Amino acid sequence: MSRQQQWTIGLMSGSTPLTLTEMPNNPVLTAEMVTDVKAEFVADPFLLPSNDQWYLFFETQPSAIDTCAPPGVIGVARSADLTDWEYLGTVLKEPWHLSYPYVFELDGSHYMLPETLGADHVRLYQSHAFPFDWQPIADLIPGQHADPSLFYYDQTWWLFTCPNPAEHNVLALDFAPDLTGPWQAHPMSPLLVDDARNARPAGRVLIWQDRVYRFAQDCWPRYGTQVCMFEITKLSRTHYHEQEVTRSPILTPTGHGWNGRNMHHIDPHCVDGDHWIACVDGYYADGDQHT
Repeated sequence: MSRQQQWTIGLMSGSTPLTLTEMPNNPVLTAEMVTDVKAEFVADPFLLPSNDQWYLFFETQPSAIDTCAPPGVIGVARSADLTDWEYLGTVLKEPWHLSYPYVFELDGSHYMLPETLGADHVRLYQSHAFPFDWQPIADLIPGQHADPSLFYYDQTWWLFTCPNPAEHNVLALDFAPDLTGPWQAHPMSPLLVDDARNARPAGRVLIWQDRVYRFAQDCWPRYGTQVCMFEITKLSRTHYHEQEVTRSPILTPTGHGWNGRNMHHIDPHCVDGDHWIACVDGYYADGDQHT
């Protein structure tokens, strides 16, 4: 991928997660800001607040010319105001590709559930010196599962994944009584089959106004075309039902600039009662103006 074709990261804000618009100065993070590896692109951003700072975790794709770098690593940047970002470095790498660093805090500890296809498991990590020193603590479910998206609801842990990463067209659901398990497949899983428009997860599962929403990558006609949003109207250990919200797709490419061609990820956060922010990624190519 040339520098004229790359994913970058931006921010959006609004009064609700359904009414987000671009914040100034997008993109806020680009491959050129990564200093410890030669990066082709940055993508799959997740935000986590800690000690009056915002930490932005993301996939870094090292350039093919950097032969010492693994296929994909997890980096982090920090900001006090969501405007000026300081790149801190690579925080997690393995012998195989890493992406989708789904970070969250639980009982004062910080966890990450990245995409770990090369481990042949969905692998959970914990930080021992946030935002650094991530160590594996549990393998949750076996197999190659793209974009694992974890959430806690109704006294149960739930996990969406895409177990067909090459085609982006299957949505699986597992659940467990505790974070580290034991995990088991939902009786209705896979929830979607042969559905590249709606299956692959696209960011943090959102619990808002006592309702549960999931985001999905629309991968038709190509990977990461736009982001759709679904309300989960029935969720139990035996039943599942969802419906697409009327405002979906929630993210669409603009036709120009940093997100001119594709958008495929969102991580929304409520800053206060009527102010939301979200980190997103966008793709531009073929001479699009990079603004």
